[in-house]
Amino acid sequence: MARVPKARGRWGSVLMGGGVGWIGGGGVAWMPTRSLAWTLQRWNGSAVSAMAGQASALTLRPRTLASPSVASASGRWSRRPPHQPRGVSMPVHLPEGLMVSVSGFRGRVGNPLTPELLASLAAGFGGFLRSEGSGSVVYLGRDSRTSGAMFADAARAGLVSVGCRVVELGVVPTPTLLLAARGAGAAGALGVTASHNPAEWNALKFGGGDGLFLDADRMARFQAYLAREELPRASWDRLGSTSLDSTAVDRHVQAILELPFVDVEALRRRAFHVALDCVHGAGGRMVPQLLAELGCRVSGMGLEADGRFPRDPEPTAKNLAGLGELVRTSGAEVGFAVDPDVDRLSLVNGAGEAVGEDLTLALCAEVVLGREWARGPVVTNLSTSQVVEDVARAAGVPCLRAPVGEVNVARKMQSERAVVGGEGNGGIILPRLHFTRDAPLGIALILQHLMESGRSLAEAVDRWPRYAIVKEKAPFPRERIADGYAALLTQLAPAADTSSGAVEVDHTDGVRLAWPERRQWLHVRPSGTEPVVRFIAEAPTAEAAAELVARGRDIMTAAGS
Repeated sequence: MARVPKARGRWGSVLMGGGVGWIGGGGVAWMPTRSLAWTLQRWNGSAVSAMAGQASALTLRPRTLASPSVASASGRWSRRPPHQPRGVSMPVHLPEGLMVSVSGFRGRVGNPLTPELLASLAAGFGGFLRSEGSGSVVYLGRDSRTSGAMFADAARAGLVSVGCRVVELGVVPTPTLLLAARGAGAAGALGVTASHNPAEWNALKFGGGDGLFLDADRMARFQAYLAREELPRASWDRLGSTSLDSTAVDRHVQAILELPFVDVEALRRRAFHVALDCVHGAGGRMVPQLLAELGCRVSGMGLEADGRFPRDPEPTAKNLAGLGELVRTSGAEVGFAVDPDVDRLSLVNGAGEAVGEDLTLALCAEVVLGREWARGPVVTNLSTSQVVEDVARAAGVPCLRAPVGEVNVARKMQSERAVVGGEGNGGIILPRLHFTRDAPLGIALILQHLMESGRSLAEAVDRWPRYAIVKEKAPFPRERIADGYAALLTQLAPAADTSSGAVEVDHTDGVRLAWPERRQWLHVRPSGTEPVVRFIAEAPTAEAAAELVARGRDIMTAAGS
């Protein structure tokens, strides 16, 4: 057998005296030609062509691999075209237990959510953005969960593998991530956060370069892209890159301070004493920084961004007993609670009582609409309290409704040129800043409201009607939902009532029935993550709201049985 010199870092093959030798970084191997031909044919059906007595190059090309270089009989090396993309087996299989919705993919850490799955989903997202011509720059941020660093590393690797240029922000609020991505003209944003879910959960949220999460249409296209036969990976010399952005939080704070609705100097003179609960989430740096800029004295809890939530992290009234106690013992004038990714804000009054998330949006809207130059429509979702309608009506502007979901509200705000909007879970959206729910923004607006009015939070809330909201969910077969809706309309919204205006019907997100004169409404919609139907009702009393939910549930259950 002819001697072949070593070629470190490369491998190839040459026909040598009735056999084939492989040149590798560690030496030479040899196999008889007949054995090799049989092996290749069994391996992947590759044909071996070599004329007797003639030395010719033989290239091993499995279906999913390509040799980076091939040696010819003359000893010269020919290389695979340097920018030829590689492919890996697809589709990405979404495991059972993974919650898939328009807001992204979420699940329990370890099962079904693993670093391998996160890397595949992130690679798919990067490839999807590039396939749509959006570009290759993707901003990456996370909340403070203990699994966040691991999953962010996996997401970064996936993005780089498809040629994306990743800009890492580290632990930041979700609105900070989306604001930074939009400001930089990025292709998209990827958030590693499960928002208000417990610590054992995590998720991926997908944003576009416009600073909004993907809407239903674009999310459907993304999921179709994930189901492709093959995902193109970048070649070794076309891999992406990683850079750090350590000033995104500072820019976000500055953008809030520059809003025309916020009188920074007057707030500094007023010097509010506030209590703050960041539940060990991503707000532990930004929110105290903003409050300091506004001249506030802060009594805080849960400010360490270590992801070890001491309670249910959703900022609902039942979870804010600790903040209420802090308000009372510290003498704070108002209490603020945010969720782990800092897009929802709840309020506690000076007596330590939670006032309800719907009032967050109502009071922020009151501040914005108080400027004559800022009058315009208000947009909220179909399940938000009618107190927001009361505020809009008092200002002489319409209150418009959108399907549940942040991006649905944001899109409606864009199309209607709304001046403020959000959701009844404490999410505030101000187009002057961006079209994303933003808890730090809400804090600045609430402080501005209290300063301008000279009222306490309790007094500001008492100016508006109070309503009771009751929520319930029940299992329901999806194939019978249309029958259930028809029964609801027949029994609760007869034609005579709808024609006279006694009841208003909205079909844009399930079915919503409203009785304006009675100040009641019922919203029935299927869950996006589980096989249940959700019932939400509001009325002047809890008893009336509960009765409305019970009637709706009984009618739907009978129709589905």
